Amino acid sequence: MIETPWSHPIDEVLSAFEVDRDSGLKRPQVSARKKRYGRNRLREIQKKQAWRILLDQFKNLIIVLLGAAAALSYFFGDWLEGSAILAVIFINAAIGFATELKAVRSMEALRRMGSTKTRVRRDGRVMAVPADTLVPGDIVVIEGGDVITADIRLIAASKLQADESALTGESLPVEKSVAILPVKASLAERTNMIYKGTAITRGAGEGVVTATGMETELGRISALVAEAEDEITPLEKRLDQLGHKLIWVTLAITAVIGAAGLVRGKDLLITLETAIALAVASIPEGLPIVATIALAKGMHRMAKRNALINRLSSVETLGATTVIFTDKTGTLTENRMTVSRLVVDAGEIRTDAEKGYLLDDRQVHPEDFSTLQCLLRVAVLCNNAAYEEGDDGKSSGDPLEIALLAAGIPGGIHRKPLVASFPEVREEAFDTESKMMATFHEDENGVLVAVKGAPEAVLSSSTRILTEAGESELSEEARDVWTAHTERLARLGLRVLAFAQKRESSVEAPPYRDLTLIGLAGLLDSPRADIRDALNVTCKAGLRVVMVTGDQILTARNIADAVGLTHDKNAEAVEGKDLKTPETLSRADRRRLVRIPIFARVSPRQKLDLISLYQAEGEVVAMTGDGVNDAPALKKADIGIAMGLRGTQVAREAADMVLQDDAFSSIVAAIAQGRVIFDNIRKFVVYLISCNVSEIASVGLAAAVKAPLPLLPLQILFLNLVTDVFPALALGVGAGSPEVMRREPRPTGEPIITRRHWVVVGGYGLFITIAVLGALAVAINGFGLGEREAVSISFLTLALAQLWHIFNMSDPGAGFLRNDITRNPFVWAALALCLLLIFAAVELPILSEILDVAAPTREGWLLVFGMSLLPLAAGRIFKRVFEI
Repeated sequence: MIETPWSHPIDEVLSAFEVDRDSGLKRPQVSARKKRYGRNRLREIQKKQAWRILLDQFKNLIIVLLGAAAALSYFFGDWLEGSAILAVIFINAAIGFATELKAVRSMEALRRMGSTKTRVRRDGRVMAVPADTLVPGDIVVIEGGDVITADIRLIAASKLQADESALTGESLPVEKSVAILPVKASLAERTNMIYKGTAITRGAGEGVVTATGMETELGRISALVAEAEDEITPLEKRLDQLGHKLIWVTLAITAVIGAAGLVRGKDLLITLETAIALAVASIPEGLPIVATIALAKGMHRMAKRNALINRLSSVETLGATTVIFTDKTGTLTENRMTVSRLVVDAGEIRTDAEKGYLLDDRQVHPEDFSTLQCLLRVAVLCNNAAYEEGDDGKSSGDPLEIALLAAGIPGGIHRKPLVASFPEVREEAFDTESKMMATFHEDENGVLVAVKGAPEAVLSSSTRILTEAGESELSEEARDVWTAHTERLARLGLRVLAFAQKRESSVEAPPYRDLTLIGLAGLLDSPRADIRDALNVTCKAGLRVVMVTGDQILTARNIADAVGLTHDKNAEAVEGKDLKTPETLSRADRRRLVRIPIFARVSPRQKLDLISLYQAEGEVVAMTGDGVNDAPALKKADIGIAMGLRGTQVAREAADMVLQDDAFSSIVAAIAQGRVIFDNIRKFVVYLISCNVSEIASVGLAAAVKAPLPLLPLQILFLNLVTDVFPALALGVGAGSPEVMRREPRPTGEPIITRRHWVVVGGYGLFITIAVLGALAVAINGFGLGEREAVSISFLTLALAQLWHIFNMSDPGAGFLRNDITRNPFVWAALALCLLLIFAAVELPILSEILDVAAPTREGWLLVFGMSLLPLAAGRIFKRVFEI
C-alpha cells in the first residue's frame, strides 16, 4: 500500500496495488481483498434499538394517568382493579411495541434497498457492482453525475470536476488532473485524488481505489459523528399537535364530570377511576403509531411498484401534487434505443434486425459506402459503453451509446478490435455547454478525432463534409439540407445525433474546430406500453403533465402526440432559446407558460426557473431528472423524482423518490399511494375521535341526569384497548379506493381534520351516544333489569356500535356493500378478533368478573344488536344527505 498515493507516479501506484489498468483486478484478488479489508462501508448509524421502542411506549401522559388510577386503586385496597389497570398498561404497550417495531424495521429495510452501484473494470470487463464490494486496487470508471464511493487516485481525467464541498467546504467544483503532487499537499489541494462522498459534476476519467470504508477520509470524519435523529414528518407533527390539543380538552371535560360525581355523593374511588378512564378513552394515543404504520405500509406498496422513498415527508406531499414535470427518454418511452436511420452522403439507410442495412429496400454493407463505414466507426469509437452481442446482462453504459455499438455489429464493426487498431489517447467528455463529445485515437496516420453530439452543435463546428468522392467544403446550401434531414428524422419521433471527424497531428489540438461532418443517426425509443393509461389516470386525478426535455422540439411533439400527452398535433410547445428570464416575464407571460404542455431544448437553469414559476402560481410540482445538472431542480421541486436505471447517483441522492424502473406509471402509482395514506390516517382519526366522543357523551349525559353510569372504569379501558387499536389499525393500512385518482388533489396544508370533519365526528358520536343511552333506558325501564345487568347491556351496545361504525368510514358516494372498507381484509380480521374479545368478556368467568359484566338474556342480546346497528344506519343516511 502507498500512504500518499497523490505523490507517486501512476505506474508506481498501480504496481503497489498489483493491478493492471487495462484488465483490472482478477476475481481471486477481489475475494482475498474483501476478506482482508471488509465491506466498503462507513460505520453504520445504529438502528433504533428494540428496547428504546419499548421504552417509548411508556413515555406519554396517558400512561401517567393510567398509572395514577392503578395507584389509587391499590391505595383504596382494590387490588383487582389496580392489577387490571396495570394489565391494560402492559397490553397497550405490547401492542404498540409490536406494531411500531415492525413498521420501523420495514422502513429501515426499504431505505437499504436503494444501494449504490459503481462501474469497475475486473477481469478485462467493465461492470456495475455494488459500491460496498469495492476493494483497494479496483479500477473505477468515472463519469459526470457519479457519487464517489471510495478514495481514488486518478489515472485518467477528461474535463473532470468534482464537488468536494461535503468534505472540504469548498463551494466551487474542483478541476481534477493526473499530475503528481507534493507529499504535504493538503486535502483540498490533492487534485489527482477524488474522495468518498464527493460528486463528479463534469467530465470523465478512471482511477484506482486507494482506500475503502472507514480508512477513507470520509470514514475518519464519520468516526466522530454521533447517531442521527429520527426523521419526523410534517404529518406526524400535525398528528402529535392534534393529540396534545385533545389531551387538554378532554382532561377539562373529565375533570368536570369527576367533580359533578363527587358533588352528587358518588363513591370517591369510582368517580376518580371513571374520570381518569374517560380521559384515557377520549385521547387517541395511537395516532403517531398508526401514522408510522400507515407510512411504512404505503412505502412497501410503493416499493412493490418500483418507487423508493428517500424522505418520509415526501409521502404526504405526493398526495397534494398537482403538476408532474416529466422527461421524455425512459420515462414516457422504453429507453431501449435502437438505431433506426443512418443518413450519409450515399443516402438514407434503414437498419433491420435480420437484414442489417437497407438502402431503398436493398441490403447493403458498410464496405460498399465509405461514408457509412466511417459513420459507424466514429459512433463506435466515440463511446463509453460496453456491449456484447446476445448477452444484455454484459451491457453497461448509456442506452444511447449501447445502441450505437449494436448498430456497428451487423457491419462487422466491433469496439474491441477497433480500439485495438485506434487506441484511445484522450477523451473530451460530453457536457451540456458544447453538447458534444470527442475521443482522440492514434494510428499510423497521426491522430483521429471522433466526434458525436447534437446536430446543431456538430453542424456549427463543421467546415467540411465527407462524401463518397471525398471531403468537400460545407456550403450554406448543404447546411440547410442537413438541417432539413435533422428535422425530418425528428418529426418521425427519432432522437437525432450527428457525427464528425478530423485528422490532427497532436492530441492537444482543440476537439471541436474545423470538423468534417459525416452524417446523422436517428434512434428510435418506443413509447411505453402503459403510458397512455397512466396519462389518462393523471387527467382524471386533476394532475397536469408537462414534458420538459433537452431533446429537439419536433421529436418532443411527436412523442407527446404518440403517448397521448397532447391531443392536438399543433399543441403549443416552447424551446429553451425562446424562454425569457423570470425577471422579464409579464403576468400574461406567466399565465401562458403554465398552460404549455411541452418545453424542449431546456437547460438545467431553465428547469429551475420553470419549477419556481409553477410554484409561484400555487402548484405542487413533481419533477423527474437523471443527470447531475438536474440535482438543483430535483431539490427545488416539491417532489424530486430520480431515475433509478439511467439516473446518476447525484440525482438519486438529491431526489425525494427514486424510480427503479424509470416508468411514468410508477410515479402515478406513488401519487395514488400518497393520497391513500393521507385518507387512511384521516379515516382513522375520524373513527377514533367519534368513538371517544360517544364514550364521553354517554357518561357525561348519564351523570347529568343522575342515571347509572353506562360504563364502568375497567369497561372503558377494555373498550379503549379493543376498539381503539385493532379497527383503527385496519383503517390505517387499507389499500384505498380506486376513486382516489378520480378526484382533484387536496389543497396543500389542509389539516387532517377540517371543520367539515369535526361536524362529522360530532354527528357520529351523537348517534352512538343515543344508541347506548337508549339501550340503558330500555334495559332499566322496559326490561326491569338491575343496574349491573343494565350497564352490561349499555357496555355491549357501545362495543358493537363502535365496531359497526367502521363501515361508516367508507369513501363518499361508495356503495354500501362494495367499498374500500368492505374490500379491506384487515378490517374483517380486526372485527373477528374484536368480536371474539367482546364475547370473551361476557363468557369467560375471570374476565367477566373483572369487568363486572353479566351475560344478557336472549332478549338482552336482541336489544344489544338492534341498538348497536342504529348508529350504522343513521350514519349511512348522514353520509348520503351531507355527501361526506
